[in-house]
Amino acid sequence: MSAAAEAAAAGRRLLLPLALAQFICSFAGSNMNVMITDITADLDTTVEGVQACITLFLLVMAILMIPCSKLTDRWGRKRCFIAGLVLYGIGALLSAISPGLGVLILGNSILEGVGTALLIPPVYILATLHFHDLTSRARAFGVISGMGGIGAAAGPLIGGVITTWISWRAAFVFQAAIVALIVLFSRRLVDPIPADPDRPFDAFGAILSGVGMFFVVLGILQADSNAARMVVLLLAGAAFLAWFFLYIRARERAGRDALLSTRLFKNRTSNLALVTQNVQWLVLMGTSFTVSVYLQTVRGYNAIETGVIFTAATVGVLVSSLAAERLAKRHPQRTLVMAGFLITAAGIGVLLGLVGASSRVVACAPGLLLIGLGIGVMLTPSVNIVQSSFPEQQQGEISGLSRSVSNLGSSFGTAIAGTILVSDLASGNGTYVAAMIFLAVLALVGLGAATLLPRGAAGASGAGEVAGSPASLETAVVPR
Repeated sequence: MSAAAEAAAAGRRLLLPLALAQFICSFAGSNMNVMITDITADLDTTVEGVQACITLFLLVMAILMIPCSKLTDRWGRKRCFIAGLVLYGIGALLSAISPGLGVLILGNSILEGVGTALLIPPVYILATLHFHDLTSRARAFGVISGMGGIGAAAGPLIGGVITTWISWRAAFVFQAAIVALIVLFSRRLVDPIPADPDRPFDAFGAILSGVGMFFVVLGILQADSNAARMVVLLLAGAAFLAWFFLYIRARERAGRDALLSTRLFKNRTSNLALVTQNVQWLVLMGTSFTVSVYLQTVRGYNAIETGVIFTAATVGVLVSSLAAERLAKRHPQRTLVMAGFLITAAGIGVLLGLVGASSRVVACAPGLLLIGLGIGVMLTPSVNIVQSSFPEQQQGEISGLSRSVSNLGSSFGTAIAGTILVSDLASGNGTYVAAMIFLAVLALVGLGAATLLPRGAAGASGAGEVAGSPASLETAVVPR
């Protein structure tokens, strides 16, 4: 075998466990959407209870993603990856045998959420460190992000099939089985940078940021039940996040290691790309939850019928993700992100128009297909712009921030769109239309952020501002 063939085979062996890990974590965030009626009946709970469980899972990931990304430097990337997988698997098995909502929240929201926060930062850090040139890195991010999008889009379909044919509990056993397979494939993973056990860890900063994000999302969930409490929680969350920013800035000025470097927020290109990442996942997860709940509670569809409908979105994400490398060579990444938001917004419009005019199942397909295509087109460029805007020594920090922003978007999508929807399900189409219009507006906000990205060389200016090194600048140039 030639050296090139051996290198390609080694790259595939590295990507397989990383991509599968992103797939199963994204799958976990959306597959419960089609189990809502089954879980509520089996555990004697409510739609709001299951919504809180899903949102809390996404929120735990968002809260812990930055602290866990810092721990990768202290404990080692491979060790964190394996530990996260093991914790995730335990949580999945506990969820499968849960007798009530409380145990389900412990297994799914807490243990799986913490496990995901441990294992996801190493996925992107290892991909960045192992793939040095832009073409191979774009391919790696395309595979990983594409599998994430496919996991989120296919979650309802796979979860619906398993729930209908076996039980909703079997879906968690499926997750544990995939995790065991990933652990097996991870034996040959190599961490190119040794762990630094003496590296300081900013625990107080982690607490401040976590509490702030928790209060913000909890406040959103209170929107339909207690407006005063919502305002108090949102203000408390904003206060903690402001305290966090002032705290880490003071630590940096004192020459001490902070949880997150404020320099990351001085990169305009990266900031804009982070906004697009947040909105992408907000729209994807918000659409998945809204459409799933609407079809089950208003239209009366069962789990498999709801899941089959999402096949269109899965196909869309798969097709556009597979074309990611080809698209990256032909178009600037800014153009791809803009096109993705336009296609997604159009898909939401089609979904609203056709579902409102027809009660047939196929009415959902065109809109979901367009949403899947749009999301798939822009997932990889946004990640690549962010990661390539910083040098290798900052990959741990920016990877954690990037994943935290994305998962916070997922949490916002389920919390906000879900809260709008469940506020008055008895009204039929009314709250569904309101939730989808909100998501369409957010897609246009994402489009606005994408138009502000630098023309031509996405990330080049950011790399110059923060890294200032030829190597970092080289990885930031957009392929033509």
